[in-house]
Amino acid sequence: MQAIQPTVTPLRPVKTPPRVTPRRHSSSRQRSYPHQMLAAETGVKLAVNMVLSVCATSALIQLWPHYRAVQEKLHEIQAEVNLTQGRVEKSRSNFNRYFDPSLAKTVMQEQSNRVDPHQRAVILQEPPAPDAEESTPQP
Repeated sequence: MQAIQPTVTPLRPVKTPPRVTPRRHSSSRQRSYPHQMLAAETGVKLAVNMVLSVCATSALIQLWPHYRAVQEKLHEIQAEVNLTQGRVEKSRSNFNRYFDPSLAKTVMQEQSNRVDPHQRAVILQEPPAPDAEESTPQP
């Protein structure tokens, strides 16, 4: 089983040259004023944000009258919708009443002068007014 054996060579550590980190050459300006660049960046950010705020505010001011007009139109339309819904409900109830088979005779009597022959006629009369002489007692 050990007919072929691989040859083992000892590993030697490879020497690499030491890493040299490049040094940064900083200018004398950055050393003397380290916060000047930070202050300039902050100032630019502040200026840009102010310009954006002014633009947004002016856009809102210009859109306000349009918004008010749209709100008024919306209120008018909602009032019309409420009126129309009332008319639709009334029409729907009339429709259901007119096409209800159990109420067909009643609706026909309301729409015409005919009366059901099996229905008794009820005639209401006012009682005669009492005479003025009879109502007052005489001495």
